[in-house]
Amino acid sequence: MSKSFSEILSKPTVFADRNVLSPHYVPEVLPFREGEILKIMEGLSPVFNNQRPRNMFIYGKTGTGKTASVKHVISKFESYNQQQSSVVAKAVYVNCRMYNSRYRVVQKITKELLPDVDSMGFGLALLYEKMKEEIMRRKMHLVVVLDEVDMVKDLDDLLYTLTRSNDELQSGSVSIIGISNKLSFKDQLDPRSKSSLCENEFVFPTYTAPQLQEILAQRAKLGFKEGAIEEPAINLIAAITAQESGDARYALRLLIKSGEIADEKGATKITDREVEEARRSVDRDVAFDAICTLPDHQQLVLLAIANLSLDKSKISRLGEKDQEDDFFLTSGEVYEEYCKVARKHRKPRRSARWYREYLNDLEMLGLITTVESGAGMRGRTRLIRIGYPPSDVKKIIEKNFTIIEAGE
Repeated sequence: MSKSFSEILSKPTVFADRNVLSPHYVPEVLPFREGEILKIMEGLSPVFNNQRPRNMFIYGKTGTGKTASVKHVISKFESYNQQQSSVVAKAVYVNCRMYNSRYRVVQKITKELLPDVDSMGFGLALLYEKMKEEIMRRKMHLVVVLDEVDMVKDLDDLLYTLTRSNDELQSGSVSIIGISNKLSFKDQLDPRSKSSLCENEFVFPTYTAPQLQEILAQRAKLGFKEGAIEEPAINLIAAITAQESGDARYALRLLIKSGEIADEKGATKITDREVEEARRSVDRDVAFDAICTLPDHQQLVLLAIANLSLDKSKISRLGEKDQEDDFFLTSGEVYEEYCKVARKHRKPRRSARWYREYLNDLEMLGLITTVESGAGMRGRTRLIRIGYPPSDVKKIIEKNFTIIEAGE
C-alpha cells in the first residue's frame, strides 16, 4: 500500500533546514573568505563614484568559495545601490554552463535588462543594440558575472563584444567578473581578451581541514536539529575532504548525504558510520557528474585511460608489488589510445599540446592522478593512473557518446 505525503513528512528526521546545507546556499558570513570578498568589493567600488570598475578574473579549484563570495558581494552591491547611491548600477549573473555561447550570454543580459522584451528569434546584432540602448538610456553601470566562463564556446568573441561596447557607449559602462575552475584557463585566451579580462585577478586557495571543520560546524548548527550530529563526524568529513581536494561543495554533499542515511536508518544521530557510507555514495555521484559534464575530448582521453586500465597487458608496472594501485600508464600510450578512440567516435584528434591540457583538467577534477617518471625509465614521461573504477568510467562515457551520436 502506497504511503501518503503526510505519513512521509511525519517521519522523524535529523534535519532542521536542508536548504542551509545546500552548496548553493550563500550564508550571511563566509568564513575564511573575508580577504577575497574585500578585494571584489574594492574592485566594484568605482561604480559608486560613477566610474567603470576594472574587469576581474577569479580562479581556483571547485569548492573554494568563488561563486558564493561573488554572489555575496553582488547582494551587498545591489543593496547599497538601492539604499544609498544615486548611480544606476546592475549586476547580471550568468551561469556559462547553461549560457555557453556569445549569443546566449548577450540574450540573457538583454532579457535581464528588458524583461518585457521577447528576445526569442532576435539576431545577435539586434540584441546587442538593444542592450547598449538600455545602458545608455539609464546611464547604467552594468556588471556581468560570467561563472564557469571557460565553458563559453566562442569566448574570445564574447569578451571582445562586451569590452568593445564601452567604446560605443556615450554613457554608462560594461564590466566583467570572470570565474573559472581552471588555473591555466587564461593561457588559452587570445592576448587581447587576456589583457581586457585579467585587469584584476586573484586565486582562491583550497580550504584546510580546520577551515572545513568550522564551515561544516556553521552549516550543521543551522541545518540539523540540536545534537543530531556528533563533532567527530564533522571532523571526519573535514579530514576526508581536505585529503581529497579541499572542496567545500564535496564536504557539504557528504554532510547532507550522511543526514539522509541517518534518516533512512531511523537514527537520531549522525556518526562516523554514516559518514563512511555517505562517502561511497557521494564519490560515485561526483564521478558521474564530473564525467558527464566534460567536453567531448576530455571524455575521450578519460575513455582511453579506462580502456588501457582494463587491459592489463598494456599497463606499465612500477615496482614489484602486485596491487592494482601500483599500475600506471605512460602518457605516450594513453595519447596513442586516445587517437584510436577519437577516430572510432568520428572526432578529429587534437594535438599533443591540447592533450596535455586535457590531462591537467582531468587531474584537477580528481578523475586521474599523474606523477613524473623516475630515473628508472628512459627519458622523462608523465605516468597516469585513473581515479575511479575503469569499468564504471567506460560505461558512463560510452553511454554519453551513444546518446550524442544517436542525436546527430
